[in-house]
Amino acid sequence: MRKYPSLLSLALVCCCWSVQAEVFTSIGQMTDLIYTEKELVQSLKEYIKAEESKLDAVKSWADKLDVVTRASTLDPEGYLAHPVNAYKLMKRLNTEWSELESLVLQDPSDGFISNMTVHRQYFPDQEDEKGAAKALMRLQDTYKLDSESFARGKLPGMHHNAILTVDDCYDMGKTAYNEADYYHAVLWMQQALRQMDAEEEHVVSKADVLDYLSYSVYQMGDLPRAIELTRRLVAIDSSHQRAGGNLRYFEKLLSKQLNELNQEGQEPATEEPIQLGTYKRPNDYLPEREIYEALCRGEGVKMTTERRSRLYCRYHDGNRNPRLLLQPMKEEDEWDSPHIVRYLNALSDQEIEKIKELAKPRLARATVRDPITGVLTTANYRVSKSAWLEGEEDPVIERVNQRIEDITGLTTQTAELLQIANYGVGGQYEPHFDFSRKEEPDAFKTLGTGNRVATFLNYMSDVEAGGATVFPDFGAAIYPKKGTAVFWYNLFRSGEGDYRTRHAACPVLVGSKWVSNKWIHERGQEFRRPCGLTEVD
Repeated sequence: MRKYPSLLSLALVCCCWSVQAEVFTSIGQMTDLIYTEKELVQSLKEYIKAEESKLDAVKSWADKLDVVTRASTLDPEGYLAHPVNAYKLMKRLNTEWSELESLVLQDPSDGFISNMTVHRQYFPDQEDEKGAAKALMRLQDTYKLDSESFARGKLPGMHHNAILTVDDCYDMGKTAYNEADYYHAVLWMQQALRQMDAEEEHVVSKADVLDYLSYSVYQMGDLPRAIELTRRLVAIDSSHQRAGGNLRYFEKLLSKQLNELNQEGQEPATEEPIQLGTYKRPNDYLPEREIYEALCRGEGVKMTTERRSRLYCRYHDGNRNPRLLLQPMKEEDEWDSPHIVRYLNALSDQEIEKIKELAKPRLARATVRDPITGVLTTANYRVSKSAWLEGEEDPVIERVNQRIEDITGLTTQTAELLQIANYGVGGQYEPHFDFSRKEEPDAFKTLGTGNRVATFLNYMSDVEAGGATVFPDFGAAIYPKKGTAVFWYNLFRSGEGDYRTRHAACPVLVGSKWVSNKWIHERGQEFRRPCGLTEVD
C-alpha cells in the first residue's frame, strides 16, 4: 500500500500546482530545473539541520526533566519539603515549560517553504509528467526498445546511468491506462510486476499492479491471460472490490466465446494465454508510421550504390557572390532527387551560442498551422519549443540571414523570421509538409508572401542518438551535425508543391537537439528562380 504523505510533502505538492506547463518539450529549458533542484536540496539540508538542532534541544530538556521527575515521584511530599525543590517546581511549570513550548512551536521550515514558493512557478506540472511518460513510450516504439532495457537504463549513447524503479514503471503504466493506451499499460505494468517478483523495493502493492494489468490484458483481447492474472489477484487479496466480479465476468465471457466457436465449427479457441510482450501495437492515424520509424532507426534507407555515385561535394560561391568568393561554402549532396544539399561550417560555435542565448528566454511550445482555419495551434505530433528572432535584434541574426541569402541566391526579405527550436524528452515532429497544399490555400494568406518555396535548416547541436531528419517518400535519413545546414526546395519552378518533400524530425533518444529554420517564400524570387515550362520543372 502507498504511504500517506506528510503534511510537509502535501505543502510541497500544493506549492507545485501553479506552474509553467510543457517544460518537458524543451531540454534547453529543463536544464535550468537541474540547478533549481540543487538549490532546493541545499535549502532542504539547512531545514533538516535546523530541525535536528531543535530536536537535540528538546531531547536535552526531556533527559533533564526525566531525571527530576524520577526523583520527585518517589516521595512527592519529602521532595517538596525542601524549599528549593518547591521553588524550582513553580519556576519550571511557570517559566521553563513555557520556554519549551515556544521551542517546540518554532517552525524551521519557513525558509525552505519560502524558497519553494520562489521557484514553484517554474516547476513542471501533471501535464509535464504525463507528457514525459508518453515521450518515453514514443521512444520505446520508434526505436524498438523493450521495457526491461528502458527500465535498466540501457540506451545507446548514454553517459549517465538512470533506472526506473517498480513504482516508476507502475506510474508509467498508469499514465498509459488513464489514456486508454492499454498496449503500453500492459508493457509497463508487466515490467513493474517483473521487478516486483525479483524482490525489488516498492511502495505500490502487487494487488494494484495486477488490477491494472489484468484489465489492460483483457482490453487487448487476451481473456485467458486476464483470467490468470485476476486469479492471482484474488489469491493475494480476496477482499479486492473489483477482482471477484471481474473474474466471474471474464470466465463467463470466455466460456461464451468458446461455445460460439464450437457451434460454428471453427477451430476451437485456445485457452493458452498470449505471452506478455507479444501483443500487436494498434494502428494509428499516421499511414507511413512503419516507414517513418524504420528510417529513424536507420533501417530502410534507400541509398543505393548507383544513387551514391551521383552525389558529389564541391565548393559553392553562390554564383560568384562577392561574400563567398574568397571563402566559398563546402557543399555536399545528401540526395539526388529531390536535390538536398548540406553546407559545412554554416554556423560557428560562437554564433550558435549567441542564437541560443537570444532564443532561450522566449522558447514556447511549437505550433502548427491548422489546415482548415490557418490558425497556429499546438499538436501532439510536434513536441518541441520554438522562438522567432528578427535580424534587427542582433548582428548575429542579421549575419545568418544574409549568409542564407548568399548561399541560396534567394531573397530573405519575404522569408519568415529565423525560427529556433529545441526538442525536449522524446522531442519530434512527425511527417509533415513545409509548404501549403491546395486544400489549405489560406495557410500563409496573412503573410502575403506566397507559399514556402524552400527550407534552410541549421543544425545547432550534435545528437547522441535519434533526432534524424527523414523523408519517408523516398527513404532518406539526414543526421544532425553541429554547425552544418541542409537545404531543399519545397516547390517546383512551376509553383506546384513537391509532395516528395514530406519529412519528419525523429524523436530524440539521447541528447538535446537545437535547430534553426529559415522558410523562404515565393514573393521576390521571380527573377532569382524563374518559373519552369512544365508542372514539375
